[in-house]
Amino acid sequence: MYLIVVKFQTKPEWTDRWLGLVEDFTRATRAEPGNLWFEWSRSVEDPHEFVLVEAFTDDGAAPHVQSEHFRDAMALLPQALAATPRIVSRQVEGEGWEEMGEMRVDPTPTGS
Repeated sequence: MYLIVVKFQTKPEWTDRWLGLVEDFTRATRAEPGNLWFEWSRSVEDPHEFVLVEAFTDDGAAPHVQSEHFRDAMALLPQALAATPRIVSRQVEGEGWEEMGEMRVDPTPTGS
């Protein structure tokens, strides 16, 4: 699978509108056959930084970057950014999320 993490630094005037700006791109990407996940988070240290964690099947990454919604996003998003996004993109073994081996949490009933 391809695991990709991208950090986006928004201009202050775009920070509160960022998730709305990427909404169509997010929805279209999540609907792609090879997409495993496409999840946005906001930095707890920098309110103008958004982190995208995405994963694709081995066959799904290339069609993603060739899609119309990807090209549209690459043209639309720079207006809201203060810097070029930073990315880590690697092909890794696995097919999705696994439990962390170093920690075990036994579920407790709600309300306990």
